[in-house]
Amino acid sequence: MGRTILRAEGISKSFSKVQVLKNVDFELEAAETHILMGENGAGKSTLMKILTGVYRKSSGKIFLENENGDLEETDFHNPKAALEKGISMVFQEFNLMDNMSIAENISMGFAPAKHGVIDWKAMNEEAVGWMKMVDLNLPPTTIVGKLSTAQKQCVEIAKCLSHNARIIILDEPTSSLSEKEVRTLFSLIDKLKKEGISFIYISHRMEEIFEIGDRVTVFRDGEQVGVRNISETTENELIRLMIGREFKDKYSDYDETKERQVAIEAEGIITSKFDTPIDFKAWSGEIVGIFGLIGAGRTELARVLFGIDQSPCGVLKKDGKILKLRSASDAISNRIGMVPEDRKELGLIVKQDIQSNLTIVKLRDLPKILTSTKKETQITEHYIDALSIACAGRKQLVERLSGGNQQKVVISKWLSLKLDVLILDEPTRGVDVKAKAEIYEIIRELADQGMCVIMISSDLPEILRVSHRVVVMHDGKITLDGLTRNYDQEKIMHAAIS
Repeated sequence: MGRTILRAEGISKSFSKVQVLKNVDFELEAAETHILMGENGAGKSTLMKILTGVYRKSSGKIFLENENGDLEETDFHNPKAALEKGISMVFQEFNLMDNMSIAENISMGFAPAKHGVIDWKAMNEEAVGWMKMVDLNLPPTTIVGKLSTAQKQCVEIAKCLSHNARIIILDEPTSSLSEKEVRTLFSLIDKLKKEGISFIYISHRMEEIFEIGDRVTVFRDGEQVGVRNISETTENELIRLMIGREFKDKYSDYDETKERQVAIEAEGIITSKFDTPIDFKAWSGEIVGIFGLIGAGRTELARVLFGIDQSPCGVLKKDGKILKLRSASDAISNRIGMVPEDRKELGLIVKQDIQSNLTIVKLRDLPKILTSTKKETQITEHYIDALSIACAGRKQLVERLSGGNQQKVVISKWLSLKLDVLILDEPTRGVDVKAKAEIYEIIRELADQGMCVIMISSDLPEILRVSHRVVVMHDGKITLDGLTRNYDQEKIMHAAIS
C-alpha cells in the first residue's frame, strides 16, 4: 500500500428526495492512477463533483493530506476551494475558450498583472513553463480553436498544473482521441505520476483500464461495490461488479455450413474519399464487424450502402437484385437502416420525447389522425419493454436519458421498420458497460432472427466478441475478410495498418 493522500468516508448525496450516493468510501494514493468504473448514473461523476466543490455532500467526511503529510478533514464549498487544495478536473467537454490563446486559457482568472493591467509577457512566459510539462511545443499565443482535441486536452492538464494540482481527475479522456493520441496521453500520465501527481481516471474502456490503471473502484446504483488492484482482477470480474450479475461473454457459435442468402452486396463501388474499387458481401443472419483505424474508409462504405453517397461506378445488390439508391429514403424503402456514429447530431432529436424519436421514420406507414397516436403509443411501449429502455415513460425527453438508453431509442427507431439490413456505426461509443452488454444481446438476437447486421467499430475486443465475420479496412481497401474466430487481435491490427 502506498501513501494515502485523499480519503472519502461515508459520502452520501441526495437531490430533493432522490439519493444518488449512499455511504460511499474512496481512497487515493500518492502517484497513483485510480480508475472509476460504473454505468452511467452509478454515482461516479457525483462523487467527483463533491471532491471538486461543484456539489456539497449531504453527509460523510473528506480527508486530504496537509503540508505535514497528515490526513486532515476538509470540505470544499466551491470549485475554487478545491483548486486551492490542489484538486482539478478535466471534463469530457473541455472548459476552454476557443477564441483565446493557450496562455490566456491556462491563466484564466489568475493572470499576472502589473498596476492593475494584465502582464502579457509574464503570462506567456509562465504558460510556456506549464506547456513544457505537458510536452506541448507551440507558441503560447496560439489560438485554442486551432488545436487538435489531444492538444486541447494538454492545455486543460497544463491549466490544472498551473493551479498546483496534486490530484487531476480525467473524465473519459480518450473518447475523442486517435490511437496515437491515446499513447501520447498515457506517456504524459506516466511522466506526471513520476513527479508525484495522482490521477482519478473515469473510463468505460477495458483495454486502457488494464494498461494505465493501478487500482479500480466500481460503482453501482450510487454505491461503491468493490475496489480491486488492476493486477489482481479480470475484465469479467469488473463487469460482474458493475451489472450485478454474471456477464455472458460467449455468444452462440456461427454455423458457416448453414445455407444463407446474400443480404447486401457491393461490386466495384468507390467511396467518397478513396478511388479504389471495393467488393463487399454480407449474409442474412450474420453479424459483420468492420474494423479499421480512423480514416480507413469504414463510414464512407456505410454511407454508400445506405444511399447517402452514390458511387460513380459499380453496383449495389440486395437479395441478388440491383439497387438504385439515390438517397437514404431509397435505402429505407428497401428495408436498409443505419444507426449513425453521432447519435445526438444525426440519430436523435434530443429536445423531443422518446415516442416522437422512435416513430418518426414510421410516420408515413401509420394510420392517419385519430388512430395514429394510439398506434405510436403501442409501438413505443413495445420497444421500451423489448429493449429495456430505462426511462420515466414514453413522453420523457431523450436528452434526459443516459447514453446507452439514447442508443437503444435510435436502434428501436429502425427496428420498428422490420429491416433486412441494419448498419451500426460505433454502436457502443460513449455508453457504459452494462448498456454495452445489453446492446450486444440486442445485436445477437437480431441476427438470430435472420437480420443482416453490419457493425462498424473501433473497439477491437468488441469486434472479436460480437461479430461472426470480420472485415478490416485500410486506406479505403478491404485487407482482411474472414470468420472472426480464425483471427486474434494481432492479425487484425496488422491488417489494419498495412
